[in-house]
Amino acid sequence: RLARVGLVNYFAGAVVMPYDRFLDAARAVRFDIDVLGRRFDASVEQVCHRLTTLQRPGAKGVPFFLIRIDKAGNVSKRFSATGFQFARFGGACPLWVVHDAFRTPGIIQAQVAEMIDGTTYFCIALTVAKASGGYHTSAQEFAIGLGCDIAHARQLVYAEGVDLENRDAATPIGTSCRLCERLECG
Repeated sequence: RLARVGLVNYFAGAVVMPYDRFLDAARAVRFDIDVLGRRFDASVEQVCHRLTTLQRPGAKGVPFFLIRIDKAGNVSKRFSATGFQFARFGGACPLWVVHDAFRTPGIIQAQVAEMIDGTTYFCIALTVAKASGGYHTSAQEFAIGLGCDIAHARQLVYAEGVDLENRDAATPIGTSCRLCERLECG
């Protein structure tokens, strides 16, 4: 059942955002998710998800990873075209920018994050809301985290003005607190 849902979602994304047209547009606007959303009449989440699927041999996009969390830190969606390590159980590292998105709804935040093994990623995060089921039901709010290896960051509009070479400015993160080896973390 889960595989079927995944295939249906991929098919729907491919129909709304055809591979070659979407990849060309993404490169032209430097992966600006708002512009792509307007151009393809798709939500921010749909655009971010489609960006993670652009890995066709001979026509690869930036290898992105994506995570969607709720305010409690529960992960409800994760995809990766990179080696980024997601926590299998529990929440993600609280120092990761995806958690900060709830503090500034609707504003895209950027972060250079360094994993314990020294791998560095460029990440963005923003909130998205799902409509409520009516007056007595509150809207659902999620944070979307989208990222890539630092080697690809210059291709993204969000990296403008970010010192990608200054690894001392990178935020040290881990997979999750339970698995983290960083002893100096508060």
